[in-house]
Parts: sequence; structure tokens; C-alpha cells
Amino acid sequence: MTMAQRPTLEEVARRAGVSRATVSRVVNGSTTVAGPIQEAVRRAVAELGYVPNLAARSLVTHRTDSIALVLPEAATRVFSDDHFFPGIIRGVSRELEAADKQLVLMLAGSPAGHARVRRYTTGRHVDGVLFASLHGADPLPGTLAGLGLPVVCSGRPLGEGAVPYVDVDHAGGVSRAVAYLIDSGRRRIATIAGPQDMVAGIDRLAGYRDTVTAAGLPALIGYGDFTRDSGAAAMRDLLDRYPDLDAVFAASDLMAHAALRTLRAAGRRVPEDVAVVGFDDIPSSAYTDPPLTTVRQPILEIGRVMTRLLLRHAAGEPVEPSVILPTDLVRRDSA
Repeated sequence: MTMAQRPTLEEVARRAGVSRATVSRVVNGSTTVAGPIQEAVRRAVAELGYVPNLAARSLVTHRTDSIALVLPEAATRVFSDDHFFPGIIRGVSRELEAADKQLVLMLAGSPAGHARVRRYTTGRHVDGVLFASLHGADPLPGTLAGLGLPVVCSGRPLGEGAVPYVDVDHAGGVSRAVAYLIDSGRRRIATIAGPQDMVAGIDRLAGYRDTVTAAGLPALIGYGDFTRDSGAAAMRDLLDRYPDLDAVFAASDLMAHAALRTLRAAGRRVPEDVAVVGFDDIPSSAYTDPPLTTVRQPILEIGRVMTRLLLRHAAGEPVEPSVILPTDLVRRDSA
């Protein structure tokens, strides 16, 4: 028994009644072929089940129809219970699927991983690169953009080079949350800040500082890294240093979840003794004890918007230098 041969370009041309070159132009996305002829070619392709040779198509069009999503994190972090990463991946995947593009997921949580991403992307194996969860002044986005490769980041890049980015109003969201605590009568409001090598950690801490300072209140600061363990450690440290604190803003929901447990273990009632507010509004925050008041950021939409920007950029269209998405305060029983 022999396998059926795949339809050829010549067979498509005969079925459509056009030349082989015309079929090639249509299949490779040329806009120089008249509409009725394009329709005839597409109909012949569908009827015969013709599958283009992607390698040949790439040589002709200088496109790979692939987009890289780079996460400068270790695999243990990406595939943890942090909802940011699956949310971004889902948002990116939806837009690329609608555009008939392929997603190349790349982790760059080590020097070797970072070097591999650099080699792969500068080798033009993708048509553009999305970066999410950048740490520090990473030069790679600016370097790739300088080489002419379309680049869009999630979060304001801290490195050199003008690169389009999509972010949320971190400081504004935190300011609303802390103002809500102040309006409810809290006066010893601490924060568990995020890492200060990431724009989300920097801007959320700035929003907290500005708001408590404007209200004439002290800044009571502990530090975490957006994980549960770091949130628990920071909450214990804050209780040791400021035993009279009456509220905590945690810069991520995971850290806030840990703070709730730590406060309970220390005999503090939430919200009667200490109010707690988080940031992210991950699904499990509605089911903590008590349900967590938090700042909602549209994680899925971040992935979708940054992908749309990149596809427009790759198509040679002008794009905005930045898009800032709004945040909302979700009031529940923890504050």
C-alpha cells in the first residue's frame, strides 16, 4: 500500500486555469493578483488539499509566519501558580491563531537561555519578538529593534532603545487601593513590594509611596518577589518591625494570599485587625478566607494588545510607542 502523493503546484495551476507562477504569488500572499484569480486559486487549493512548502514560501516572502514570545524567567517560575504567564500566553496565542501565525515560546531565565534567544532571533527565524516579564535593563529588546526586527514588550523596558510596549496603570491602581484603605480609617499601612528590577515592582511601590506620603502617613515597606514564599517571609518581617500595622498592600495576589495565612497564624483577624489588598485579581482571590480585595489588571488583554501591535509593526504599519491599559479596584471582604 502506497501513500497518496501530495498535490503539486502544477496541479493547482491546472485546476485554477492559471500559470504556476500565479499560483505561487497567491499562495505566498502577493497582492498583485486580481481578486477573481486569487479566488480561483484559493478554491483549487481547497479542493485539492494543497499544502504550501513553508520553507520555500519563507525564501520567497522573507517571512516565517512565526512570532517568538520570550519570557526571561526560569521554567519553574513560568510553569508555577503565577497566573501572569498563562494569561499572557493565552492572549498571545489567540491573536496569533486568528492571524494564522505560529507561536515560538522561548524561556531566557539563564545566561545560556538568553544567548540562545539572541542567536535564534537575530538569525531571523521569526518575524518579530514579544518580551514579557523583563528584569533590569535587559539590552536584548533594544538590540533586536536596532537590527530592524519588530519588537514589542509587556511592561516599560528599563534598557536603552525605544521599543513599543503595553502595560497597565500600576501606580494609579495602587494609589486607588491605598486611598481606599486610608478612607476606611487605616493609618499604619504597610506594603509588600515586588522586585525592584521589574517595572511592575518599581511602579507599584512608587504608587504606594506617593499615596501614603501625600496623606502624611509613614511608608512601612517589606520586599518580596511576587511569589507566595516571599510574601509569607515579608509579612512576618513586617509584623516584627511594625506590630501595630493595621493594613497591608501586597504587590501581587500570590504574596497577598501568603500574607493572609501569615496574619492568621499570628492571631491577627482580617479585616478587623489588619486589612489586606493585593494586585492582579487572579481567579483564586475570590475564594481566599476572607475573599481578597485586589487591583484587577487585564492580563489576557495585555497579551492580545501587544500581539496586535507586533503584527502591525511586522506589516510595516505605524504603531503607538506605548499602550497603557486601565486597572480596577475589586472590593471584597479582606479590606
